Amino acid sequence: MVRSLKKPKKIKHRNKESKKGDSSSSSVPSAPAKVWEPGVDKLEEGEELQFDPSAYNYLRGFGVGWPCLSFDIIRDSLGLVRSEFPHTLYGVAGTQAEQASWNYIGVFKISNISGKKRGLVPSATVDGDTDMDSESSSDEEDDVGDASAQPILQLHKVAHQGGVNRIRAMSQKPHICATWADRGHVQVWDLASQLDALAESNAQSSQGGNSINRVAPVIKFDGHRDEGFAIDWSPVVTGRLVSGDCNRCIHLWEPSPDSWIVDANPFVGHQASVEDLQWSPTEADVFASCSVDGNISIWDSRIGKSPALSIKANKTDINVISWNRLASCMIASGSDDGSFSIRDLRLVKGDSLVAHFEYHKQPITSIEWSPHEASTLAVSSADNQLTIWDLSLERDEEEEAEFKAKIKEQANAPTNLPPQLLFVHQGQKDLKELHWHQQIPGMIISTSADGFNVLMPANIETTLPSA
Repeated sequence: MVRSLKKPKKIKHRNKESKKGDSSSSSVPSAPAKVWEPGVDKLEEGEELQFDPSAYNYLRGFGVGWPCLSFDIIRDSLGLVRSEFPHTLYGVAGTQAEQASWNYIGVFKISNISGKKRGLVPSATVDGDTDMDSESSSDEEDDVGDASAQPILQLHKVAHQGGVNRIRAMSQKPHICATWADRGHVQVWDLASQLDALAESNAQSSQGGNSINRVAPVIKFDGHRDEGFAIDWSPVVTGRLVSGDCNRCIHLWEPSPDSWIVDANPFVGHQASVEDLQWSPTEADVFASCSVDGNISIWDSRIGKSPALSIKANKTDINVISWNRLASCMIASGSDDGSFSIRDLRLVKGDSLVAHFEYHKQPITSIEWSPHEASTLAVSSADNQLTIWDLSLERDEEEEAEFKAKIKEQANAPTNLPPQLLFVHQGQKDLKELHWHQQIPGMIISTSADGFNVLMPANIETTLPSA
């Protein structure tokens, strides 16, 4: 399990100059570009990585102050499927501050997200800086330096006792959020006033200053015997919640008129820490869990406190799971050995494993199915890669040969990549969590030790529905 952010430091953003210096204007022809393979290739002294800006429809970085282990995207009322720039997004994030008393929930809004699709190969290489405040970005070169084209980050802070291990917003009532604190308690918050203030604000730039609002949680549950990381809201029953801890216990939360009733009698079945929880996208009483014991368990709250089904899914810790909301028989899991797997729950009496990938070199830290394509999922790893996969793809040697012929003058492409691998995003250190935007097809937000990235890969746009 890989969770902590070592020695968190306040994230500072600044403009960066190209490290190439005068070499970019040299008349000496440069060698053909080489596609970097993490865990395989090594950087020689003086070498640096450059990203291809044409690979993104949009790429930016931002921060909310301290690094965040966890965040969530807030469902908004701006449109169910939005495909046209500029975009606006809302989110919540929980900090990992240097001192416990400095922590907060960051409620943020990013507006004026403007991007454009480009050709396959860029005419010039640009620096790979992705800071929100930087003028170098993957936006069109014409937009660089144009204040009207720059995204606007607005942030409100709500005090939180201790670091936030995980934060989740309720889809039915987006202003309601739950947090797992590293002090061992779970809290539910009403962030309506902060979200309303962001929605009504037309300020060009509003960070909310350094002030942190003191807001009392709706409920604070101290019944867990240890801290935890697993928490999930039901997509079927409004307000229903499950939380799991490092002491193997899972508690069910039922909404009441003014608060929640938490079942003090936990669900117990794992032999080690419960790492992640996911409600079924279709069944009101069914949820899944994964654990350091290497098992994935399926629970039915109507029939007792033991698992209805348990699958030995890996020899190492299973850190994260994701239940496919478009194909509800499929569940994905990511493990400490860097592998991730896909299982078909219809085949649990036989071999439910339908796909297994060992591309990543370090523990999987986050995994999530696309909300718009049933066969597509995104994965992040401690090897500092975020990858996007399409399980419907198969190797086509004729198509590969044609593509290689087109790009051989621009880059030496690796020959050993899985055909299902659609996209590799790098540049963030110690990646922790990612989420697809439910209402903006193709947009992914990720958090790491050095801040957030908002990215929209260019090569998945054609598979997404038009608004």
